[in-house]
Amino acid sequence: MTFLRRPAIGLLGQVVAILLLTLIIEFGASTLLYERASRFAVRDDEAHRLAEHLVISRRLLDERRPEQRPGMAQELTTDRYALQWTGSLPPPGRFAPTLDETRRQIVEWEPSLRGSDLRVQLQSPGRSSVVTGGLRLADGSWLHFRTLEPVAQINLAFERIALAMVPAIALMLLGGLLLRRVLLPLRRLAAAADEVGHGDVVPVAEDGPGEVRRVIVAFNRMQDRIQALIAGRTQALAAVGHDLRTPLARLHLRIEALDQDELRAAIARDVEEMEGMITSLLAFLGGDADPEAPAAVDLAVLCATIADDAQDRGRDADYRGPDHFEWRVRRLGFKRALVNLVDNALHYGDRATIALLPGGETVTIRVEDDGPGIPDDELEHVLEPFVRLDPARGRDTPGFGLGLPIVQLAVALEGGTLSLANRAQGGLRAEITLPHTGRVQHL
Repeated sequence: MTFLRRPAIGLLGQVVAILLLTLIIEFGASTLLYERASRFAVRDDEAHRLAEHLVISRRLLDERRPEQRPGMAQELTTDRYALQWTGSLPPPGRFAPTLDETRRQIVEWEPSLRGSDLRVQLQSPGRSSVVTGGLRLADGSWLHFRTLEPVAQINLAFERIALAMVPAIALMLLGGLLLRRVLLPLRRLAAAADEVGHGDVVPVAEDGPGEVRRVIVAFNRMQDRIQALIAGRTQALAAVGHDLRTPLARLHLRIEALDQDELRAAIARDVEEMEGMITSLLAFLGGDADPEAPAAVDLAVLCATIADDAQDRGRDADYRGPDHFEWRVRRLGFKRALVNLVDNALHYGDRATIALLPGGETVTIRVEDDGPGIPDDELEHVLEPFVRLDPARGRDTPGFGLGLPIVQLAVALEGGTLSLANRAQGGLRAEITLPHTGRVQHL
């Protein structure tokens, strides 16, 4: 079953998202509460004005004769209220719910309207509504009234919300910049952690919030401990290598004193194998402390020289590529890697070919042989240290199974990659790809 992975969001993005969500919720709640309070304030004010107007209009109409009342109602009509005198109460509209709260407020403002059978209704209810109704005069006739302007309007238009969000967005951007500055020590810590094991100790400046400073202090102490362990291991390896090579040198001298040629040759081969094992072990375990610095190296000449050395030993090896091609690498470590690939090709095959393939931004070095190859399911496994595909072969294969891991370490130190693949026509193809950072520019 395949699970969809959630996109990774940085700490800064998460904090900004939380703050933005909080602001949106707060703004929405505040807007709704403000609009609700404003709506009640408008209705309360509207009820007060309507009460005053109805009291005055009722008193004036009660003082007029019935035939004068229509004209008086017309005179009492204002820009806010339309009045009409009728003999009976007009029927309510199709959708006209009563406004008991508004009626209660009008009666509280003007108690004289308490016995007028005041009716207050909402015509065409919605965001923009008109209040209508009527009250009974002393002779039983009715004064009908209607507001000419909608009351209790609620304005939640998108433009208003967007305008109100402008300062919130500005504050979010400012907060994001401040948070970015606060989180800068964490980015430095991540960069330093990525460099651990690839070079010298890089102390991280101990600044930022208290929690971050404590993490940085612990990280710097960890770096010092790791560096001390690596330095101690390197010194121990150097001492062991020196101590082992001394008796091996004495064995070489004593071999020369043997009279039996066959025995002398057999012992010499064993001593050479021991020297090779020690050299490969020291190269693998001491690779992290390699003090060699990158320098411009003619890779074409280096590859051709390795092929010529193999030919001098009576092996079939050739080089294909340009006559000269410079690239910045650690010469000794990279040469050791190429020699390991060629020796491995010649050990399992009869012929080795070294090809140098310059690219636009990269360079590829390919080593091919005509041997049996490696099973596809073992191509990744053979890059692990101390792995031997056929343990039953005993000492037919020299070394500790560190040839390809040494190549991988040397290539990784240059920022490149090592890949293995079986050739269609038989044999193994090993490719080293180096990035453009090592390209030498000639001005």
